[in-house]
Amino acid sequence: MWGVIKSVLAAFLGVQKEQQRREDFEKGNPMAFILVGIVMALLFVGLIALVATWAAG
Repeated sequence: MWGVIKSVLAAFLGVQKEQQRREDFEKGNPMAFILVGIVMALLFVGLIALVATWAAG
């Protein structure tokens, strides 16, 4: 699972290597990447909302 998280983080930041991306698509479980991506996106949006609320108040 840690490998999936690292891969999704690298893809979010745009620093994932082409070789790693190919390996993920060939050997990885698509559902794991989708779920981790959704969770990370929700965490990111929540963090932005928290910072915005803190900055406004």
